[in-house]
Amino acid sequence: MQHAGHTFSPRPPGGGQAAPLPQPDGPGRPASGLRTVRETRAFDLPAVPASVRAARTGMQELLTARGVAPEVRDNAVMVTSELVTNALTHSAGDRVVCRLHLTADRIRVEVDDQARGPARPTLRCPGPDAQNGRGLLLVDALSGAWGVTDAPDGPGRTVWAELRRSPDPAAG
Repeated sequence: MQHAGHTFSPRPPGGGQAAPLPQPDGPGRPASGLRTVRETRAFDLPAVPASVRAARTGMQELLTARGVAPEVRDNAVMVTSELVTNALTHSAGDRVVCRLHLTADRIRVEVDDQARGPARPTLRCPGPDAQNGRGLLLVDALSGAWGVTDAPDGPGRTVWAELRRSPDPAAG
């Protein structure tokens, strides 16, 4: 692993070709338009199961080094894990890019995939015996907002989630 510095749309991702992924340094502005980014880091990862652990570890190290509170850091790491897992499971691409944007009050996790899979990420209501389908429910519960942004020039997409950088005082 190398360290480098909306709402849901009913429109299907479309296209059958691989979407280009942004370079690990990526643009300084997140896909959804969050402004005043203080720091951006990205991990360009191959589409293999070991990449989930690499993304979690990288996110943990970055947030720890920036003094993010343990509860918030753990939530951001869980969100990262779920988004990367979904990208690997459902996008059928060759690689994903996991990006972290930090502002004074927000943590934003973005995962870009090549959107080769047939469906957009959506919340599901799995039955009690279902063995999967809860990842976005966790993302929804742990983040203040999340969504999917289609790539402007192809079938790629970014699934993003935002968390408050400081713990929720009402949760204590």
